[in-house]
Amino acid sequence: MTAITAENLIKDFGDFRAIDKISLSIAGGEITAIVGPNGSGKTTFIKSILGLVKPTSGNIIVNGVKLNGTFKYREQIGYMPQQASFPENITVKETIDLLCDIRNKTGDLSEELINKFNLQKEYNKKIKTLSGGTKQKLNAVIAFIFDPEILILDEPTAGLDPYASGILKDKILSVRKGGKTILLTSHILSELEDMAENVIFLLEGSIRYNGKVNDLIERTSSSNLERAIASLISGVAV
Repeated sequence: MTAITAENLIKDFGDFRAIDKISLSIAGGEITAIVGPNGSGKTTFIKSILGLVKPTSGNIIVNGVKLNGTFKYREQIGYMPQQASFPENITVKETIDLLCDIRNKTGDLSEELINKFNLQKEYNKKIKTLSGGTKQKLNAVIAFIFDPEILILDEPTAGLDPYASGILKDKILSVRKGGKTILLTSHILSELEDMAENVIFLLEGSIRYNGKVNDLIERTSSSNLERAIASLISGVAV
């Protein structure tokens, strides 16, 4: 089953081409890592899937729906940006309630994450008073809140302490076993190697590898994913 398809996707910002003729299929029910150096097109590609960036040309299809100005498909997606941004003067509980009102759903509220993160004690605190790590925990809870079919997690463990990071990784692997489709980005490649079956490597807006993590490591004669990606950056053909 294919969850996300890109067909000859191009995105230009003026004279700069951020995405250059990307065509790919992302398998449903699996974890796929999207990696590449800064400026490789990762964020632009993710924002194109989310409808936050309009491609210059080409198509994106999410669970059979071609994106052409529609927005209903977004209900199937949980998004965790690298840096959370919430209204500063409302509380944690008000933030969660607001999202439920906007979506007209109660959600499962990701009780497992709320409990394991011990987030209830922060419910009545305003967002502006929270530490960066606590904001990131709320960010994670919101990504999972409506039990989405697709999760797009951008540097999900950034800012989390090792204990909270472990909780989130366990949650990701748990929903993967439940058949969810997960896209991950992280600069911690060992983290991706532990979780992802597939990897898409972008460089200068183009796909340089799209396949299984283990196959990439083997084909580059590398000891791990970090070394394999370094080989791709240095120009090793696969």
